[in-house]
Amino acid sequence: MTLLTQDETAAAPRRRSGSVIAPPLIAIAVLVALWWATTTVLPAADSLARQFAPQQVFPAMLELLDRGVLLPDIGLSLWRLLIGLLIAVVLGFPLGLLIGLSLTAERAANPIVAFLRMISPLSWAPVAVMVFGIGNEPVIFLIAIAAIWPIVINTAAGVKSIDPGLVEVARSFHATRTEVLTAVVVPAIRGNVQTGIRVALGIAWVVLVPAEMLGVRSGLGYQILNARDQLAYDQVAALIVVIGILGFLLDAGARLVLTRRR
Repeated sequence: MTLLTQDETAAAPRRRSGSVIAPPLIAIAVLVALWWATTTVLPAADSLARQFAPQQVFPAMLELLDRGVLLPDIGLSLWRLLIGLLIAVVLGFPLGLLIGLSLTAERAANPIVAFLRMISPLSWAPVAVMVFGIGNEPVIFLIAIAAIWPIVINTAAGVKSIDPGLVEVARSFHATRTEVLTAVVVPAIRGNVQTGIRVALGIAWVVLVPAEMLGVRSGLGYQILNARDQLAYDQVAALIVVIGILGFLLDAGARLVLTRRR
């Protein structure tokens, strides 16, 4: 057996830390290099693709900040995302509980859920505009209808996976249905619900941007559409980077919060 010296033992965590950080940094560098090559080296000198180059992103981002549109639009987009996600949770969680607890409800709801969840949320855009008009409401509706199904499915699956022995123990103590639900079922499915919310968050963020191209005059989706109409592809690239960074931070934050609460 090889014994590590004190210096080698202290260096081991640093090596492990480097082995964790290095691969994503290398992957990002390769991606940026490919981005630069395809937008700077390959296109013709007068091509609009050159505006999409990575070196154009930071100046375009500063321009958007100077115009006073980037931060307010980020705030509006996050607000719409939050409201739509809250609606999806408020509706999806009890529906998932009902499907998981009742065999009759499961048989009745399964074909409807299977049908509706396979429809692209953006297919509902004309209906949303017809019902709600132009404004925040159709955007929030599209986010909610996209985010609800992962919550419903994961909640129902969590209920189905509960050990029947836990329920029997609660009933042996003469627990009421409400007590069984609050003391046994809900705590047991917390992990499933949290997973459903995280998946729903990712889907909602993806749907948000195209949904904001439906007549609203604010938000990150609208700014992408506006920049495209002005042929300002440097701003399009900057907005895409902002959307990617925000999505990464939202997912990382959700993973951190939900993991701590398990």
